[in-house]
Amino acid sequence: MTWDVMWMLAGVAFCAGFFDAIAGGGGLITLPALLLAGIDPISAIATNKFQAASATISATATFARKGLIEWRESRFLILCGMLGGAGGALLVSAINKRWLEMCVPIMLILVAVYFSFSPKLNNLERRQRISILIFSFTVAPILGLYDGIFGPGVGSFFMVGLVLLCGLGMMRAMSFTKLANASCNLGSLSIFITKGVIIWPLAVAMALASFAGAHLGAHAAVRVGPKLVKPLLIVVCCALATKLLSEQSNPLRMAFLDFFVGQL
Repeated sequence: MTWDVMWMLAGVAFCAGFFDAIAGGGGLITLPALLLAGIDPISAIATNKFQAASATISATATFARKGLIEWRESRFLILCGMLGGAGGALLVSAINKRWLEMCVPIMLILVAVYFSFSPKLNNLERRQRISILIFSFTVAPILGLYDGIFGPGVGSFFMVGLVLLCGLGMMRAMSFTKLANASCNLGSLSIFITKGVIIWPLAVAMALASFAGAHLGAHAAVRVGPKLVKPLLIVVCCALATKLLSEQSNPLRMAFLDFFVGQL
């Protein structure tokens, strides 16, 4: 890997860390960028997880310094998110990389569709359907599993779930989301480290850039919120998915070509 590519990916990580601290979904930018750079899918997911963990830890630390983290009420959310992330990382290690190459663009498009039709969030408290304790033992492990397997958008999923199911206002939900996201990242990262699939020089460079971007994004989140970033994430997500599908080596593209050639 050349220095030019590494600096470019570090710049991508900085922007992704900033976006992720505000609205989640930074992985929608970094993971496709790693794949487009020609990195093996499992190594791309693992390397992306390292820099994502740096971003979420940075954002969580900023929220904690502002006194916005409710540590006592979050303890089971931390545990269940971490276990779910570890389980997802174990599962992705057993998946054939050609399936990953095929599934990543599809999952990006599905996440973009979700973002397009997801409900608008505000800072008003809503009717509570389940407690945070129940959310921790039911929804958090599922989202953690998704984060270990794929990851992009999990922060937004946590935020929407905490607002609609637990009745939290946006800012309070955001603080729980940062803590849950960091827990999932650390759980999956612990597995990827033992598997030895992380590209460390690139991971460290992206992590430092993502850490800096997340630090700025966490400060901006209090004033801006997700409304300005969400449309940009949708556009970027669709554009990167289209680019991945257009790659000559993508199995899904090859399958479509084989099908149409067979019809002729």
